[in-house]
Amino acid sequence: MKKLAVLTATAIFCGAISTAQAADKLTLQLKWVTQAQFAGYYVALDKGFYKEAGLDVTIKPGGPDIAPPQVIAGGGADVVVDWMPSALATREKGVPLVNIAQTFTKSGLELTCRKDSGIKTPVDFKGKTLGVWFGGNEYPFLSWMDKLGYKTSGTDSDITVLKQGFNVDPILQKQAACISTMTYNEYWQIIDAGVPASDLLVFKYEDQGVATLEDGLYTLESTLKDPKAVDRLARFVKASMAGWQYAVDHQPEAVKIILDNDASGAQTEHHQSQMLGEIAKLIAGNPKGLGYLDPAAYDRTVSILMSGKSDPVITRKPEGAWTHEVWNKAFGS
Repeated sequence: MKKLAVLTATAIFCGAISTAQAADKLTLQLKWVTQAQFAGYYVALDKGFYKEAGLDVTIKPGGPDIAPPQVIAGGGADVVVDWMPSALATREKGVPLVNIAQTFTKSGLELTCRKDSGIKTPVDFKGKTLGVWFGGNEYPFLSWMDKLGYKTSGTDSDITVLKQGFNVDPILQKQAACISTMTYNEYWQIIDAGVPASDLLVFKYEDQGVATLEDGLYTLESTLKDPKAVDRLARFVKASMAGWQYAVDHQPEAVKIILDNDASGAQTEHHQSQMLGEIAKLIAGNPKGLGYLDPAAYDRTVSILMSGKSDPVITRKPEGAWTHEVWNKAFGS
């Protein structure tokens, strides 16, 4: 019996090695640090959804000095999470990114202002200092200001653009009348810092008619020419969306998974729970299913980015910037 037990254990061990060797490696580069914004991917990894799909997935957190388009262009990732304005602007500059799935159906971007700044409507932005993220995140803001007819640079600029760090200090310290926030993150940081909601005025991009698509999954055009790569990406998308569905349905567990994967130890259960609750609203309502890119939403984003009178984000309609091939293969459509 002892000999049989040893043989069985060895067979199991060798089988595990064989399975691991058979798994296809795939690297995902996130747009930002480990947080509930990316819960679905971490849940898919933790719950074994990627493993069940025959994938060995590595998730690389982002940060202030990490630009996903640059990472994938340099061969450091197979898939990246990026906002569509950044991806399309990058594509026009020569890096052929292609959207293979669209996780967020709504925009979480907003401009949060102090009421004591005197701002009541966007007309009042003129002459004020506004905090803006850069590194590809500035494009929706610039499109909005251009729509309002405001110059954002030069000696005769209508507003002062403050290059905003990834914190809310400028509004807390009254260095800016408004700062860029996300519905799921920085807005709540302001609240948690002691500023009551009654002292704030929020302008959501969704409400201003300038909402562009945010967290989508992108790969390189050349990758999609390989049928094996397309199959690998389809399995990745399907497992990722299963992870997102699980995260939404089991939020306390998903938050714990996020915290377990946060190497920095900077995240808190309170904030991540708050964040995931808001993120769930942004991925909901896709009639075709999680991850499906609505062509109308894509067209709207392109139209907004091209609408600038003085300095549009993109100058021509992109061709081949998205595909349903991967999503259709993933879900059998």
